Amino acid sequence: MSELLYAYGAVRAGAEPPAPGLRGVAGRPVRLVCHEELAALVSPVPAEEFEESALRSRLEDLGWLEETARAHQRVVDAAAFPGPVLPLRLATVYRDEEGVRRMLAADRERFAESLDRVEGRVEWGVKAYATVPPEQPAARPAEPAAPVPAGPGAGREYLRRRSQARRVREDGMGRAHEVARQVHEALHGYAEASRLHRPQDARLSGERDPNVLNASYLVPSAEASGFAARVRALDASTDAARLELTGPWAPYSFVTS
Repeated sequence: MSELLYAYGAVRAGAEPPAPGLRGVAGRPVRLVCHEELAALVSPVPAEEFEESALRSRLEDLGWLEETARAHQRVVDAAAFPGPVLPLRLATVYRDEEGVRRMLAADRERFAESLDRVEGRVEWGVKAYATVPPEQPAARPAEPAAPVPAGPGAGREYLRRRSQARRVREDGMGRAHEVARQVHEALHGYAEASRLHRPQDARLSGERDPNVLNASYLVPSAEASGFAARVRALDASTDAARLELTGPWAPYSFVTS
């Protein structure tokens, strides 16, 4: 069976080799391919799945995409804690080891500078969700809809309640956005660097509450517990939004393309 090499990330050539039991995409063992002072974490993958034409359709398969992303992250995270690692994009593949070495040579200066920048640092993710009433509360299927009262007075009362509910929600969203701004300002000052991402789509996250902050922070490993404590304190200080902390991760958001 024809194979390609899947590349997970760049490390220093003197980095600790992957653990013998570490498996990557397609359950294959991970190894290092070295070029001068750099190395790439790679594993073989079937060409029939990762050739360009096949890959385009695979990337539309959410189940396959999730499984591949989890394997990719597992390898990067395993490499991130013995030393710095620069994650590569999902589904980065090469024909052979020579192709991997050419990639390392072409980006040698950028990789070396980036490894210096993220050494001894980890990425934390922080999301804030507005705690506001839903726009349209779901009706209970088992209960019949309440009869609509007749008369102009009843109609005005209905519109008044709708208007009041809208104002309550708008006020709540305004408070949540202000909390998100303050949270980011506080955490940006604590971290060495930060990145703001687009709010997460509720259809993908499954969250009912609107996402008003989606950010990543680069923090020295030695200050990880202090950063987490800061997030918890900020979360406890407000009822306008709830905070979600994830990490620590390899510095995905701080690797320049």
